[in-house]
Amino acid sequence: MFLQLLINGLIAGSIYALVATGFALIYSTCKFVHFAHGSAVAVAAYSLFFFFQKLGLNFWLAIILTIIFSGFFGWLLNKIVYKNLRKRKASNVILLIGSVGLLILIESLLLLFFGADVKTIGFIKIAKGLETFGAIITPLQIVILAVSIILLISLFFLMKKTRLGKAMRAVADNKDVAEISGISAEKIYSWSFIIGSGIAGIAGILVGLEQNLEPTMGTNLMIKGFTGAIIGGASSVPGAVLGSFLLGLVENFGIWFLPSGYKDAIAFVLLFIFLLFRPQGILGRKR
Repeated sequence: MFLQLLINGLIAGSIYALVATGFALIYSTCKFVHFAHGSAVAVAAYSLFFFFQKLGLNFWLAIILTIIFSGFFGWLLNKIVYKNLRKRKASNVILLIGSVGLLILIESLLLLFFGADVKTIGFIKIAKGLETFGAIITPLQIVILAVSIILLISLFFLMKKTRLGKAMRAVADNKDVAEISGISAEKIYSWSFIIGSGIAGIAGILVGLEQNLEPTMGTNLMIKGFTGAIIGGASSVPGAVLGSFLLGLVENFGIWFLPSGYKDAIAFVLLFIFLLFRPQGILGRKR
């Protein structure tokens, strides 16, 4: 039982981490809570369904198009909505309200175009899980865990070793000083939305392959990703990863003692504990 819950926690944490890192990347650079980030997950899942099931494209081509479209979707949200709000000197509260409105609007559009019935991508057939020391893990879950780890390591090197990553960290640390040194904050905002939404798109693909598609699927994942980011430190991408895996483990080990229906309640209890006693998160800096 312990090993099975550990595996389940790591798999859940890897999905939460993909959502949380994209959210933390946008939050650290743009300095506002982008709740519509959850819609990027749902849009990616439905985009893969559309490209693969409706248009009949090759599965791998459909995945590439989905990731590209997810990045473009994030860029479009920033270009059309957030950039115009920033030009009008909108406060963070207005940006937050706008992001919630976008989340509801996009979910409604998905409901309008694809209907309320549950959709399945259906590329990977149900397979018998691999049994290891009494614990069972499916081949798809192994892929989810491996892809998440590779992507998170790649993001770490992007942020630490590349010119773009250093520019992002400079804007996140001090926007005014970064602009004085020749870095365009608006370009960095656009890149943070492109990369963050692209990562959320990969999370949507992985979730869509394992689970059914629903228009509101992004909301629950956004809440879990937001919780993981707060636990680890919303301004720290590594912290968001750490918090997400911690959340996945606590959720799954919590149902060892409580009914499975309490899984979401366990997540919120953990969130409130950190908000009350360590609001900056595990790796976040106190300001």
